[in-house]
Amino acid sequence: MVMGDRPDVETSSPPEAALDLFGLAGQLGVALGRAPLKPPWRGPFKTLSANVTANLTREMIRSFMGYSTSLRIEDFRSIEMVLDRLSSVVMPPVIASYNVSYEVASVGGVPGIWYRPDGVDEPRRTIAYFHGGGYVGTSPWMYAAFTSAIARRTRCDVFVADYRLAPEFPYPHGAEDGMTVLGALVDSGIPASDIFLAGDSGGGGLICSLMHLMDYFEAQDLAGVILFSPEVDLVLDQPSVADNASHDILPWNIPTSAYLRGDGHHAFVSPLIQDVSDWPPTYIVYGADEMFRDPIRQFVDHLEASDVEVEAVEVPGMLRVCPILMPWAPPSHKTFRDLQRFIKAA
Repeated sequence: MVMGDRPDVETSSPPEAALDLFGLAGQLGVALGRAPLKPPWRGPFKTLSANVTANLTREMIRSFMGYSTSLRIEDFRSIEMVLDRLSSVVMPPVIASYNVSYEVASVGGVPGIWYRPDGVDEPRRTIAYFHGGGYVGTSPWMYAAFTSAIARRTRCDVFVADYRLAPEFPYPHGAEDGMTVLGALVDSGIPASDIFLAGDSGGGGLICSLMHLMDYFEAQDLAGVILFSPEVDLVLDQPSVADNASHDILPWNIPTSAYLRGDGHHAFVSPLIQDVSDWPPTYIVYGADEMFRDPIRQFVDHLEASDVEVEAVEVPGMLRVCPILMPWAPPSHKTFRDLQRFIKAA
């Protein structure tokens, strides 16, 4: 399921969706033309081809996000449905290539997809994964390759939740779905000590909300938390938001009001002002060139000051959610090795 499949979510008509897709294709064409204009010898990698690929990734994603956020929400939902359907057709062979099986299912009534590594004896550990998308977009199918890779490398079962998104379902609906998933996993017989919470971008921010909603003992019982470029501050007043705007994949006018509809300083959505002393061991990876770099640095300091066992990796020259967008890059390979070690040690 994707947001457009929900009965109470509006989508545009087929002709309107076709026009929007045509417009998106034009924007991506411009991005293809712009990518080679950035000197490849100034990139973070040792080879020109790798730097050209990184530039192309940055321009394509930025163009997609910028175009998408300019649409009416019903138009955006229609494009999202097309991409979700396409992913559901293209991804199964990719999933199988990782020696991973998948199952479209629900946990506690929250839809999603299970990714389970083949040939792994019981008992397995479980990762509850919350996808990114700025609290407004994407779906479990769009994360199939990345979460299959996580399942294969960590030998964990991974459930990717299709939680409710804004603006149709602003905060706290997504967080409520997250609490439902976590409770249902425990009720199914999986010990909390065998459950990791993981997420990227808005999904990482959602996990921070979950940690705030849990009581002290519930949080302490978890195996760990894994965050890829989490959105830990929605006020957007840190220097890196402006300083890295030309380097990152996000549009310069990042929308947050659709999700919040309120105060970005509230502890429910900003772990920078939460009591985080109850957090379990935490692994965080983010790029030095991403717009949310400064608040993530501040969050890491906050965790360390609260005596939380935290491993934080700031990757030089890297943009946002690098392991997801550029899995071929050497820093992404290191992230998977670190993740494997972190889960084994937890």
